[in-house]
Amino acid sequence: MYDSLFSVQDQVTLVSGASRGIGRAIAEGFAKRGARVIITGREAATLEKTAADIGAHPIVCDVASGKAIERLVQAALDKFGHIDTLLNVAGVNRRMRAENLSEDDYDFILNVNLKGPFLLSQTVGKAMLARGQGNQINIVSLNNDRPLKGVMPYAMTKIALSHMTRSLALEWGPRGIRVNAIAPGFVLTDLTKKLWSQPQMQAWGEANTPLIRLGQPDDMVGAAIFLASAASAWMTGQTVFVDGGFSAGLAWPIDFDKQ
Repeated sequence: MYDSLFSVQDQVTLVSGASRGIGRAIAEGFAKRGARVIITGREAATLEKTAADIGAHPIVCDVASGKAIERLVQAALDKFGHIDTLLNVAGVNRRMRAENLSEDDYDFILNVNLKGPFLLSQTVGKAMLARGQGNQINIVSLNNDRPLKGVMPYAMTKIALSHMTRSLALEWGPRGIRVNAIAPGFVLTDLTKKLWSQPQMQAWGEANTPLIRLGQPDDMVGAAIFLASAASAWMTGQTVFVDGGFSAGLAWPIDFDKQ
């Protein structure tokens, strides 16, 4: 049964960081459901292959550059006339102890994970405000619930992005723009498979996730479609955790059957 309540048919949807991983899965999910999808990424060859595979329009953009974002948004508006939904997915991470972080490490992570999403939200937001409608979805993190050791700048950017989500929701809600966030749990992507291929990491992740498995990029599609559709028309400023239940609580290592 088709229900238009959850439809994204003909929506013009812009997805940053869509060459691979969660961004690609979300972009493909929208394209399969009839949205007109624009994808961005830094590497032209990878981006163009993804666009051909999923049926999207590619525009190369490094979200750490304000000028590149301006060119991206103008090109999208020239091509499609408006943008209905923006998904801020682009993100980077460098795992290391806080005392070993260099200024370059810090700037790289904050520029891509925080400055970029703000400038993209702001630039797209101006066009949405002029039109009086629009929807923005930011990808935050399980770190928004509790920070993990060894990823301090990444965790900082994601909690800041969650507050940006709330702040923009407050400012833009009265003017027709909704802003929400999705917080993925531990998701297997090309960039994380090496980490999660370690047996001790798999055992820890599964033991602490009530649904007893790590996530796949496709697990994020349903929440993104919901937040972009009329089904969530009275939701704004919210962060939806899609994490297999990891943030529900602590998995205590006790066998209750033997108590």
